[in-house]
Amino acid sequence: MTQERHNPKDVLIIGSGVGGLTAGIILAKLNHRVTIVEKNHLPGGLMRSYTRLGIDCPVGVHYMGSLDRGQPLRRIWDYLGVTPLIPIERMGMEGVIDRYIFDDFTFDLPEGIDAFEDNLRRSLPGDNSRITSIIGDLRHISRGLCSLDILTSPGMTFLSPESFASMGEHLVRMGCSTRLLSVLGVPSTLIGVPLQDCPAFYYHMTLASYLLSSWRLACNSSQMADAFVACLKSLGGDVLAGDGVEKILIKSGKVKGVVLQSGRALDTAVIIGAIHPGTVAAMLPMDAIRDTYAERISQLENTKGLFGVNLAVDAGAHAALPYNIYQLYTEDGVLSRGIFHQLRRSGQTGTNLLSMITTSGIEKWNKWRQTASGQRDQDYMEAKEDKARHLIGDASKLFGRLKGMKILDIYTPLTIRDWVNSPDGSAYGILRSTRQVMKTAFLKRNLIEGLFLAGQNSLAPGIMGTMLGSFQTVRNIIGHERFSREVMGDFL
Repeated sequence: MTQERHNPKDVLIIGSGVGGLTAGIILAKLNHRVTIVEKNHLPGGLMRSYTRLGIDCPVGVHYMGSLDRGQPLRRIWDYLGVTPLIPIERMGMEGVIDRYIFDDFTFDLPEGIDAFEDNLRRSLPGDNSRITSIIGDLRHISRGLCSLDILTSPGMTFLSPESFASMGEHLVRMGCSTRLLSVLGVPSTLIGVPLQDCPAFYYHMTLASYLLSSWRLACNSSQMADAFVACLKSLGGDVLAGDGVEKILIKSGKVKGVVLQSGRALDTAVIIGAIHPGTVAAMLPMDAIRDTYAERISQLENTKGLFGVNLAVDAGAHAALPYNIYQLYTEDGVLSRGIFHQLRRSGQTGTNLLSMITTSGIEKWNKWRQTASGQRDQDYMEAKEDKARHLIGDASKLFGRLKGMKILDIYTPLTIRDWVNSPDGSAYGILRSTRQVMKTAFLKRNLIEGLFLAGQNSLAPGIMGTMLGSFQTVRNIIGHERFSREVMGDFL
């Protein structure tokens, strides 16, 4: 019996990040009764920002790609109905989206594949033949992204096996110079995957998205979260916040409902887990899934966590920049470490916001692993401040002495772990690496009727990958024919 014939009316979604809310809005548009359950008191996951000294500090939404009229993410936003509710501003108006600063050279990432090709050829004339091949592959994936082939093709049959081979290994085999490898190593970090482990398709999809057009919010990211929630509720959907799921109820291999942390029980035949699959598995009865499935989930490698610092700086001395700066370090020709900087208006007269982010494994914070946010000791605060001082020192090399500087907040992988319940504070969930392509494919075959995974657990990390993944999840629930007719009919 297919899910098309079941056509379940009541759907419960665990997690209210962009993946859960996207799936919820699509299903609500199709007249399903949708309830999203969120453990935190406010919905939105990493979309939701926080305020320090009256300044909005973003966590997971710093900039996005492909939001110009007619482009893929804009078409998705238009379908969901959130576009008019989220003010955005275009980046790259001065010819630069991202500035990559290495020890011995600087490279500017512009808007547009043509401009990107020109910058590569001008900066790296010795790599002309390699650049021709790289740009050809990028254009191919860009065309597929713009046509949303990933949604119209049930099994991503438009992709070749080479699409999931290592992008880094491919570039090395081509004989790319060290500098070209360094420049091309940056985009994969936007989904938390090192270049040598990044499947070519995910790499090209990520880079193409930002080259099509790059944008950042002209509002705080909590407004973005509120926009998604408002659209869901306008369609009759509901969000239960402040009461997370404790247990998923299973009977005879089928979903029957959930028990919340408050003890309240909710009946449903369909559950979408828009949180880490390991967290979903922990909610299931011991005998609900095969031991091999549970073991595979436990063995999956996750992306690293993030360490971030938000600073208030004097706007007169440090004007807002229409582009991001990446301070990058290489070892033996391989990109080893990077620090993201975004200097933008804070909303307060005379003050701008400087955000800095770098990767950080949770092992650096093992001493406090068993503690919770708001309950950690002075040693933790000092460890955070010590690492922040290093980032501030690096930033001073870029911006000069940071006049009027005030530290608004410092966060670690533990902060992210506690906020969105991501194992080890992983910022992008499961590592979508070449080593795990086959291992992640099994996630959709959990053997429990009515249980699905959404967002980045369905396809790929990042806002684009997460939202596309939720569309795929809906297709798996309602069937390809109905999806093509009632969802894709609005796109094509």
